[in-house]
Amino acid sequence: MSRFKSDFLRTLDERGFLHQISDESGLDELFSKEVVTAYIGFDPTAPSLHAGSLIQIMMLHWMQKTGHRPISLMGGGTGMVGDPSFKDEARQLMTIDTIESNIASIKRVFSNYLNYGDGKTGALMINNGDWLRGLNYLEFLRDVGRHFSVNRMLSFESVKTRLDREQSLSFLEFNYMILQAYDFVELNKRYDVRLQMGGSDQWGNIINGIDLGHRMGTPQLYALTSPLLTTSSGAKMGKSANGAVWLNPDMLTAYDFWQYWRNTEDADVSRFLKLYTTLPMDEIKHLSELGGSEINEVKKILATEVTAFLHGRTAAEEAAETARKTFEEGAVSENLPSIDVPSAEFEAGIGLLSLIVRAGLASSNGEARRHVQGGAVRINDQPVSDERRLIGTGDVTSDGLVKLSLGKKKHILVRPA
Repeated sequence: MSRFKSDFLRTLDERGFLHQISDESGLDELFSKEVVTAYIGFDPTAPSLHAGSLIQIMMLHWMQKTGHRPISLMGGGTGMVGDPSFKDEARQLMTIDTIESNIASIKRVFSNYLNYGDGKTGALMINNGDWLRGLNYLEFLRDVGRHFSVNRMLSFESVKTRLDREQSLSFLEFNYMILQAYDFVELNKRYDVRLQMGGSDQWGNIINGIDLGHRMGTPQLYALTSPLLTTSSGAKMGKSANGAVWLNPDMLTAYDFWQYWRNTEDADVSRFLKLYTTLPMDEIKHLSELGGSEINEVKKILATEVTAFLHGRTAAEEAAETARKTFEEGAVSENLPSIDVPSAEFEAGIGLLSLIVRAGLASSNGEARRHVQGGAVRINDQPVSDERRLIGTGDVTSDGLVKLSLGKKKHILVRPA
């Protein structure tokens, strides 16, 4: 039996989302008796969020699904400062134009997980630049800054970690905590927000907001955090050998996204089914009990379900079928990732190492050379051992392309253009 009576907290609890709650019984009572509005902030540090943000997005999804109102807060104001939490050094400052461009790009993902609208549970997307950019600094110091204790802020783990390493923490970054706390108060005033959620690294920042709200006369505010996830081998979620696992389709294809989840480690499959899909818990329990070769079929289900949420069911099933044909039949599928190379380069002959780097299968000629020497590279499914080999028109198949492979799972179609 769950220790919670509200659908929302019970769902988060059984699926493994909960790490800390500021007032467990009080928040459970609140969710049980009324429609609650809560938010999570997303700073626009890149044109896309990556898979590491999915746990937060899924928390907002479950909130709406259990009858409450989620807010996705875009950091148009805080993004100008940068969150210093657990970072080794200051973030690179961005221009307002870059921030706005990133926000516009990021927004496209959320509608796959949330229903935005005017109803009681209709999700809202809000930009904290709406109130932060117009603040009068002297008034802000007098009305808000006076409520903060520097001694207490220095005690937060995110700050202590930075200072213990003898790495500087700028006054600009120190202000981030105050701005995020003020967001909570402002959102309560404007939208009756009662809860802020985030990863466990945000605990100190969220508690700051609760304390500020108490001092500035808001109703009781609450904090809820999820665990910071790593894979069983210790890798950070949202990162792969080829870089970030972006959520925007123009930065990572549905096929590559599907492959990331298909390559989940055995020990993580059950946990990821709970966190990243909406499959019923009974079904997840059944799938989690499968072992041996069947675990690979469960990984395909995981990959297809997570990809369907983001890219749509059709794209997810096409990715699964592309993988099946590629790995089980050795066939070439039009849905594999591809790059275009000028036909003139094929006629002159393209260096193998250069092509491997160009296709994104290696970051340098040296790395590409090691792959070739290790026997991991194939052209049109034929092993290649000569690192000086030229790829030319004679390698173009009847389908009008060259299939470049690294290992068993990475394939790129090279097309003469």
